[in-house]
Amino acid sequence: MRQRASVAHAAALAAPGLARVGCAWQATWVRRFLCLPLTLLLLAMQAADAPQPGFAAWLADFSVRAKAAGIAAATVDRELAGLAFDPRVVALDRAQPDTRSTARPSFAAYLQNHLTASRAERGRARLAAMQPALAAAQARYGVPGPVVVAIWGMETDYGAFTGRFDLIRSFASLAWEGRRRALFERELIAALHLIDRGAVPRARLTGSWAGATGQPQFLPSSFDALAVDGDGDGRADIWGNDADTVASIAHYLAVNGWHADSGWGMPVVVPATLDRARIRALTPAQSCVRPLAQHSRWLTIAEWRALGLLPGAGATWPADASYATLIEPDGPGQGAYLTFGNYRALLAYNCSNFYAFSVGLLADTIAATRH
Repeated sequence: MRQRASVAHAAALAAPGLARVGCAWQATWVRRFLCLPLTLLLLAMQAADAPQPGFAAWLADFSVRAKAAGIAAATVDRELAGLAFDPRVVALDRAQPDTRSTARPSFAAYLQNHLTASRAERGRARLAAMQPALAAAQARYGVPGPVVVAIWGMETDYGAFTGRFDLIRSFASLAWEGRRRALFERELIAALHLIDRGAVPRARLTGSWAGATGQPQFLPSSFDALAVDGDGDGRADIWGNDADTVASIAHYLAVNGWHADSGWGMPVVVPATLDRARIRALTPAQSCVRPLAQHSRWLTIAEWRALGLLPGAGATWPADASYATLIEPDGPGQGAYLTFGNYRALLAYNCSNFYAFSVGLLADTIAATRH
């Protein structure tokens, strides 16, 4: 077993992608590196870096349950042998902002860091290079190529930064720590199943600290359910095969409600006279609760037009019978959008309004300049 690094060195190793994308490297809801104050991260690291005598006992018990779940004993014994607790992933998990906090960064600042000219330019290049595979995915799942490419770009910068954490070790460490044990034990079982059936070797199962892997950043359970073969070679390879990557992203969105006959949303201009109390949502969301709490209730485009809303720059109204919700990410008077049903599919990929808007706006930018 390697000698443990110092706390400061471990903190630097914990988030290798941070310096590459400004203030955040965001994957799905469970896989975000945020701009954490260094002192907060170091304090969490010090707590997690203490000896963990219970880890070996938990691992022995888990090994029995993994074999009972149908994973070959040889696979379980080989992959879990000598596994060491990783304080880095627990420190990062503990250092996440309290989900009850009402403090939010500015969407304008977030967008400036994420919707960059470089990312858009590389997205256009990927759109052109992958056109046959993207066209096939759109024909199969109904998701436009620019949307698929935008998610690919936001998740891993088109495959450039997929994460370096060993998923088996990360899942085991997070499961033993206990705060979300059921989730991480389930993903550890799924990861072992992938290895056991030869879907992917252990060496390729690396990713974010919370276990998202490959170019589209799927959890192992998502890989099982949603990864698809995009080039007809009989395998779904989201680590090294671009065609499989884009097909899997499109499949993910389709399964989560993407409809081919609609976009994701549009910018709008809101009149100063709008009474926001009249349009507030009356029924709380059942999933992705905090992001959707910022949305109005569903109204038709005809109703929004009657309230005085106007299309934003470059936008045109869809059919009057279409339904949309209003959201003002930074508050009244600081930019507004109507979002359609497909926006909820983007939230299913990552339950964050900032993320979903970034994907939608990057897709629009790529599509608008494709010619």
